[in-house]
Amino acid sequence: MRRIALVTLVVDDYDEAIRFYTEALGFRLVEDTPRPDGSRWVVVQPGDQGTSLLLARAKGDEQRARVGDQTGGRVGFFLHTDDFARDHARMLAAGVTFLEEPRHEPYGSVAVFQDLYGNRWDLLQPADPPPAG
Repeated sequence: MRRIALVTLVVDDYDEAIRFYTEALGFRLVEDTPRPDGSRWVVVQPGDQGTSLLLARAKGDEQRARVGDQTGGRVGFFLHTDDFARDHARMLAAGVTFLEEPRHEPYGSVAVFQDLYGNRWDLLQPADPPPAG
């Protein structure tokens, strides 16, 4: 079996990123291990399985320039939920900035939000698949 296990997200500060992803988005901190070079191996995950985020502190001007715009202004991350209304309300209460009102598309309920650095995400509850038959 092959799967994408981690996706790197370049951040300004480990601790502020951990707070945002765990408190505002409800992710769990999987690992926070100091490394000999002074960096940290920080992994957060939205659930008990699936792809995790490696929060990597930017080093140098080139990486710092990418913080918050890793996908050129496009939605680059997709957070699936089984209860859109619950998670949307919880995230709003936690201060998450949504860039649009929720909308209902054939593929599901969705709204674009941004993380603390400005990266765009979709909060998405996929539509139920049509019944087999």
